[in-house]
Amino acid sequence: MNETDTLSPESSPLRIANFRAYFVSRLTMTLAQYAMMLIIGWQTYNIARDSGLGVAEASGQLALIGLLQFVPLFLLTPFSGWAADHFDRRNVARLTMLAQLGCAATLTWFTWSETLTITALFGVAIVLGIVRAFNGPALSALAPNLVPKTILPNAIALSSIAWQTGMIVGPAIGGYTHAIYPALPYAFACALFGVAITALSFIGKVPQPPREANKRPIHQMVEGLRYVVHNKMVLGAITLDLFAVFLAGATALFPVFARDILQVGETGLAQLAMAPAVGAALTALWFSFRPLKTNVGPRMLWAVGIFGMATIIFGFSKWMPLSLAMLFIVGAADMFSVYIRQSLIQLHTPDDKRGRVSSVSLLTISASNEFGDFFSGSLAFLIGPVFAVVGGGVGAIVTVAIWARIFPVLRTTRTFDPPEELLDSPPEEKLQEQMP
Repeated sequence: MNETDTLSPESSPLRIANFRAYFVSRLTMTLAQYAMMLIIGWQTYNIARDSGLGVAEASGQLALIGLLQFVPLFLLTPFSGWAADHFDRRNVARLTMLAQLGCAATLTWFTWSETLTITALFGVAIVLGIVRAFNGPALSALAPNLVPKTILPNAIALSSIAWQTGMIVGPAIGGYTHAIYPALPYAFACALFGVAITALSFIGKVPQPPREANKRPIHQMVEGLRYVVHNKMVLGAITLDLFAVFLAGATALFPVFARDILQVGETGLAQLAMAPAVGAALTALWFSFRPLKTNVGPRMLWAVGIFGMATIIFGFSKWMPLSLAMLFIVGAADMFSVYIRQSLIQLHTPDDKRGRVSSVSLLTISASNEFGDFFSGSLAFLIGPVFAVVGGGVGAIVTVAIWARIFPVLRTTRTFDPPEELLDSPPEEKLQEQMP
């Protein structure tokens, strides 16, 4: 019997040494990522504006940053999910963190030497897209191997706290250190990635799902996608987030709002980026102590609707306190939805497919984030940043109404518990059972 076998559902995942190391690694990595990405967007927008481009044209440069990250992630995600199911997930995660450290070091040099160009920023964005394609599935699939199923929702909430704390403090590190010296955010990111790699090295050997030796890699990748398509719960939860956040994502336009609409500068930019993360982190903290147990499907739908409404108000706001309040609600509502969605996906997916299903989930998250950034920036180029954000919020609300109708399972799901036959039957039977 190992240490996880004796834990009750009320036990904290932090009692498990492997999960503690995972928590520290994810926290420091996220701090570095968000510090770095905030400044990449800020520098891109400012270089474009200072070169004589208008607000709309400079917003288009932000759109390209999102597109350049999304394309490699989109192309590589099927392979990265397969890799997470067939190689040591710890090693995959370590290699991707090392590559991100290299990106941070490169930007430190260019910024310090005052030779930074938009071309260099675009190049780093492409590398980050490649790296994140492999990083996300490996880390997502690793977490359920570190804790027993009875406390997996608690572990997901704590993992989300690490992520959301990184989203709060990371932009603060980026914005405020950039105000001191432009290269400092990237130097901090280098140090944080180093800590993340070290912490991940303390995770001991964890179970790896058996390899399906008689199946070709491409067949196994397609099988992961088939599982998502035929599991209506997983498909509905993933695509709800895909379309809602894709339409209502406003984060790519924060540099536009900070410089030209709210006129609050780089420190105000940090506050705009921190506000949704604060709301999300407090929500995740609440769930880590008071896990949600009932009416999970309907509550996820309501959370996405509130997310859209708060986005609309933020788009119209020209008063910084109101903008921050709405972004706080945006983050809280999004975390509410993320907590439910990730718990449902992990608990409704067999371990031998978690890497591939996580890669599909990551692909939709990237589509809603990075490709959503491209969509928001492009829409801002066409109709202006305010109407781009407001229109996206309306789109999120419409998405909720449509998804509640075409995926009735989202309205009727009351608990996280998956059907026993889903997790206990052979893989091919599971797919057939869920066929319409």
